[in-house]
Amino acid sequence: MTEKVPMTAQGHAALETELKHLRSVERQRIIKAIAEARSHGDLSENAEYHAAKEAQGMNEAKVADLEDKLSRADVIDISKLSGNTVKFGATVTLIDEDTEEKVKYQIVGDFEADVRQGRISIGSPIARALIGKKAGDSVEVNTPRGARSYEILKVSFKA
Repeated sequence: MTEKVPMTAQGHAALETELKHLRSVERQRIIKAIAEARSHGDLSENAEYHAAKEAQGMNEAKVADLEDKLSRADVIDISKLSGNTVKFGATVTLIDEDTEEKVKYQIVGDFEADVRQGRISIGSPIARALIGKKAGDSVEVNTPRGARSYEILKVSFKA
């Protein structure tokens, strides 16, 4: 049995878009590069040919990886979620108990995470510490910068 990969509908759509681009645009570009390099003659010493073949291999590996993730996708519709406890898809507003700095994170699938965009992976230490908690709770998280204490100010669900 293969393990399901949780993701938002937005993350699923982004993966499908990337896969479509790799299949239709990148594949064609690489095929043209290989054909052009072949036209230059001797393939054994043709750096352009070897570079294009390497690009082809990397593209196909990425396609296979995306196909695997999409086949195992467990798409979670955040608009149908509610409640006051932190779970996948929740947007959590926190305040750092030491610096009084407010931060807001949405808990998403591993490949969707982008801290600069306020999206953290369900597998990240902070998300793991938040799961199951609710507004008013305090959590302690071991981060690369040391232990941090946060108070949960708000838990919401929005697509």
